Formats: sequence, structure tokens, C-alpha cells
Amino acid sequence: MARRRFGRDGAEFGRGLGFFDAIHAFAITLLVVNIEPPPAASWSTLSSLLGSGLGTALMGFAISFVVIAVFWRSHTEMMSRFNGIDQTVITVSLLSAGLVVLVPFTTQGISDNEIADYPLPVALYATNVAAVILTHAITLEVGRARGLLVAEPSRELLRVGRLDALVKVVVFMVSIPVAYLVSPGWGMLTWLLLIPIGIAFGQWGARIERRAAECSSAAEHSDSAAARPGRAEAVPDPDGAGGVDLSR
Repeated sequence: MARRRFGRDGAEFGRGLGFFDAIHAFAITLLVVNIEPPPAASWSTLSSLLGSGLGTALMGFAISFVVIAVFWRSHTEMMSRFNGIDQTVITVSLLSAGLVVLVPFTTQGISDNEIADYPLPVALYATNVAAVILTHAITLEVGRARGLLVAEPSRELLRVGRLDALVKVVVFMVSIPVAYLVSPGWGMLTWLLLIPIGIAFGQWGARIERRAAECSSAAEHSDSAAARPGRAEAVPDPDGAGGVDLSR
């Protein structure tokens, strides 16, 4: 049976992107459910308001808002490299979408003051986010293996992308034993390492793409110069009468 493929210019491709955009938007909307209104007495001062648990809830909301927004951006940029999708890519993307929708649930664990001292919520959240990162990486690898990318990335760029995903997963996995052996707070602070890591890998990938673009431009310039008619060369006259123009 022939494999069904939906080209980038087709309506199916656009509907697929719209569906996954809606999933990320829905997940962000669900984050608000974790913010419960504080009791009326807590509204007397800002310190009592934040101390009622609202501060922790807002922190969890902010963390997950950024995480889901980064996932949406990553997914959008990744799909811009596809010239089409098929059933396998859709299946892996649906798995990724399901994990994204779980983020509001695992966010509840790290947003509740009553269980803030337990390491399990940090472990569940870290596992959830790491799984989404892995499914994004798998989606790109599947698309590449099935010939669905607009252009084949260089080996160096592929290596950087794989290493980027691996290091981010490792950071989240390392935060789990930190949460159990030190404290849940320190486990969450481990996630801050993702900021310099993301910047470093982003700059590394940008340098590779810039270098590839410069090499491509230089090759095109060289080919263009070779295609132009050469200037006439003069060959010395053995009788000493001057050069002989070969263009005649």
C-alpha cells in the first residue's frame, strides 16, 4: 500500500500545523487552572497575598508558560524545514502534543505550597518536559529518514541539534536526583542551566549555518566567474616583436 504524503502546499499540511498550534495554546490556557484565588484575608497586603500560595502558583505558571512557548516555537521552526508530512510524522507529533497537554498537570505539583517539599513533583515535571524534547528530536529524525525535509542538513548541523536535545534532557534528568538528595528547590534551580546552554547551542548552530551560506555564496561566485569569457592572453613572440594576441 502506497504511503500517504501531504505536501506543504496542501490543505492537510496547513490543518496539521493549525491543530498543533491550538494544542500549545490550549496547554497554556490550562495553566491558569492551577492558580486558585487566595482567601479574602490574604488580600490585605502584598506579602500576605504572595504568602498564601499565590507566589508559588505564579512561579509555576511563569515556568510552564515559558516552557510551552519554547516548545511551540521549536515545533514551528522544525516544521518549517518539512516539505510535507506523512502518517508516521503525524503519529510522533501527536505523541508530542499529548505530552505538552500534560504539562499543566505536572505544573500543579510544583505550584502547590502543600507539596512543595516533596521531590516527586519535580521528578514528574522534569520527566514530562524531557519527554517532549525527545519527541521533537525524534520527529525531525523521522522526517529526515523519510525524505520529508526541504533540504538535507549538514552532518555538523545534525550533530549540534542532537547534542542540544541530549544535553537538555540530561539537565532535566539530573534535576531529579538533586531534588531527592538535596532539595526540590535546588532541583528546580538546576533548570536555570538551560538558559546558557540554549544560548550557546543557538550561537553554535547559527555559526555553522552562516559558514555554510558563505561557502555556498563563494562557490556560486566562483562558478559565475568561470562561466564568463576570459580575457585575451598575449604570448611572447619568439622574434621579440611583442606578444601575439590569441583571441584573433
